[in-house]
Amino acid sequence: MNTTSEIFDRAARRLRRDRAAAGWADHAFLREMMLEGIADRLGTVKREFGDVLDLGAADGAFTLPGARITRIDAGTRFAEAGLQADEDRFDVPAASFDLVVSAGVLDTVNDVPGALSLARQALRPDGVFLGAFLGGNSLSTLRAALRNADPGTARAHPMIDVRSAGDLLVRAGFALPVADVETVTVRYGSLFGLIGDLRGMAASNLLVDRRPLRRHTLARLADAFAARADSDGRVGERFDIVFLTGWAPAPGQPQPAKRGSATASLTAALQKGLEQPD
Repeated sequence: MNTTSEIFDRAARRLRRDRAAAGWADHAFLREMMLEGIADRLGTVKREFGDVLDLGAADGAFTLPGARITRIDAGTRFAEAGLQADEDRFDVPAASFDLVVSAGVLDTVNDVPGALSLARQALRPDGVFLGAFLGGNSLSTLRAALRNADPGTARAHPMIDVRSAGDLLVRAGFALPVADVETVTVRYGSLFGLIGDLRGMAASNLLVDRRPLRRHTLARLADAFAARADSDGRVGERFDIVFLTGWAPAPGQPQPAKRGSATASLTAALQKGLEQPD
């Protein structure tokens, strides 16, 4: 692979996950919401799953009674109970899992199409992929403040919107692709509370060409962020959680009338027995 075209620093990403491991529980609220959403979607699938791959397993919070779970994470500490590998470079036997789940990592993977293709290849026919990650207009307040404080400098991660996420499922070869988004707003008393959460969830700047914030730039950023406070002195930050559902192709699956938007695919998925959460 030509690493010169990669967006994220793989070594820094592994190191950040290792550093975040000790205090993970204090900052894992977004991943917990992702896992809850995955569990809701999984609960509508009327079948049993014997072999499960947890891709980007972090602290191993995903559980499924009766299932054999293989866990993969890029970080050394998170991978102590499983395999260490980047999510777009893991190696498992083809068609060896009934279910692949991935929560909170695809937004910082260099080769997202490759990661999804590997997940599909790992699934047995009619196996299910359920994923969740931050995308869309996440961190819109911080991004606006960065544009004011440090214009012309790339400091924010690119985000995948829900439509593109659905297209990526199709590109990876999944049948019955569904992509939807849930928005969460978290209110912070200062920029540093947000930065603490981003660091604690290993989601701070991982760009290959990142540069450290100088003290005067950080001060301008804090002021720009604080200027967006409400009457209570708190600033709302947006997090868009993009959920993905796809099936490994198998004979007899319902077929959508045509390739198109997520709505068309959702109709086929509903026929399969999936339903959107309330």
